[in-house]
Amino acid sequence: MQARLLLEDGTLFTGKSFGAEGELTGEVVFNTGVTGYQEVVSDPSYYGQIVTMTYPLIGNYGISRDDFEALVPSIHGLVVRRYEPIPSNWRAQYSLGDLLKEHDIPGISDIDTRMLTRKIRQNGTMKGIITTSSVKSVEELQAMMASVSVEELHNQVASTSTSFLYHNPGAKERIVLVDFGAKNGILRQLNQRGCDVVIVPHDTTAEEVRRLNPDGIQLSNGPGDPKDVPHAVQMISELLGEYPIFGICLGHQLLSLACGADTEKLKFGHRGGNHPVKELATGRCYITSQNHGYAVTEASIAGTELEITHINNNDKTIEGVRHKKHPAFSVQYHPEASPGPQDNNYLFDRFLEMIKEHKQQNPKRSRQAEMMAVAKGEL
Repeated sequence: MQARLLLEDGTLFTGKSFGAEGELTGEVVFNTGVTGYQEVVSDPSYYGQIVTMTYPLIGNYGISRDDFEALVPSIHGLVVRRYEPIPSNWRAQYSLGDLLKEHDIPGISDIDTRMLTRKIRQNGTMKGIITTSSVKSVEELQAMMASVSVEELHNQVASTSTSFLYHNPGAKERIVLVDFGAKNGILRQLNQRGCDVVIVPHDTTAEEVRRLNPDGIQLSNGPGDPKDVPHAVQMISELLGEYPIFGICLGHQLLSLACGADTEKLKFGHRGGNHPVKELATGRCYITSQNHGYAVTEASIAGTELEITHINNNDKTIEGVRHKKHPAFSVQYHPEASPGPQDNNYLFDRFLEMIKEHKQQNPKRSRQAEMMAVAKGEL
């Protein structure tokens, strides 16, 4: 079946369909990963986006139930050069095309993804629409695309609507994970370190977090512009200094905004598993997994109580910050994704060390809060 991809600048690509039938609008972006297409498709940070994979062969190892970052895929479309419908891997349970069909996500193959990627790099991300209809005109597709804004696409946060607990028998630390579109990898890392994890919605208030009596707060990744989540910025600013805080991706941007810094939209963002990041304290370069369209501006750090800890070796954008007085730090990339030979999981260990130090410095607060929570029946 034929499929078409129309960009808002009028560029039209014609290829083959390998996903669901119909049409869907999204923000067209590109990912430079060689592997990991299943993690990309299921990453909530991609909500509302049509993802172009720059690696030419996609689908060759199929889909495994163990590799999802969320239960339901979040992308609005997938663009590849060549799609392999018959996976060749012992872990494969079904094909990528079957996954897209199951969740009504269109896919298009056999187009020049190199040209498309160059266009995005030169002109920036833009809206697009994928369709399998052969009767809809370009004018009709343009009208459909114009009726949807990028803000609408991103603001539908793929977050939990209720709080729930992942209990770890014998756990010493309780972490509140604020879900702005959290990946399962973050939960895995915290569970592997013996933590109880309470996952809460993105609109949870500071007082609601306090009632849970956490030892630390994890701010997750998520889609869109951090300035569209002002309630989270308010919550973080109220809790700053009370509890250790670790932010990832969108969580990094929200922590920075809560501390008085500013953010801006990048021309085409960072998306892939091969972005070099330098840790300033050690001079060491890490290969990182990234997925974001916004970044904290360097000029806005001056005058705040933040200091820069990591920078991107490609474009020198800020990749990590730390609060000078309070136990809080964040990174723009995904340490749970482990893309390089020297993985970034040590940041979770650093978070737990920060929690232990904070508890040692504030023993009365921790015990009193625990007793009060027990008395109120909250624990």
